[in-house]
Amino acid sequence: MEQWYTLHTKPNTEYQVATVLQRQGREIYLPEIEAPKSSRERKNKPLFPCYLFLKTDFELISLSQVQWTSGLRRVVTCGDQPVPVPNGVIDLIRRRLGEIKAGGGWPVHTFKPGDKVRITDGPFRDMWAIFEGPTTPSQRVQVLLTILGHARRVQLEPADLEKVPTGAEGPIPKRPRRTRGRGRRINST
Repeated sequence: MEQWYTLHTKPNTEYQVATVLQRQGREIYLPEIEAPKSSRERKNKPLFPCYLFLKTDFELISLSQVQWTSGLRRVVTCGDQPVPVPNGVIDLIRRRLGEIKAGGGWPVHTFKPGDKVRITDGPFRDMWAIFEGPTTPSQRVQVLLTILGHARRVQLEPADLEKVPTGAEGPIPKRPRRTRGRGRRINST
């Protein structure tokens, strides 16, 4: 019986593996999202980097016929048996991607690395942070958040951020230095 299975590829070889397996007559599903390449162009990227789905019957073909595909790391298994993915999961991914495309694609943020931002939702609501950049194809972003005097990287949705106007003071002003290191005081005259 044909079922969906997950394939783990080497980085940036999802399309290569899909092409090879399609030429062999296998059914492949590689979920893609449209990501901004530049201000005018848009480029399709895999939704799950390094992963794609194969519909096959491993009772009719051997696992090794798929396993040795160029660019493929492995078929996702539990023990020695490939783990089937329920059809409902594949249908859900297809339906959700259709909704995203119908809604105009992933929301694009206008933040640049180094921008001061305020977190508007979630457990860090109303805290200020410094925007670092996008982290994943799903457009989550990374910010530097100062917690208890230490900067920590936090991943958030861009919709949960708003840009802080230039020149606005942060919620906690930085304390001036009192020493030059090793206890040598700074004379303030």
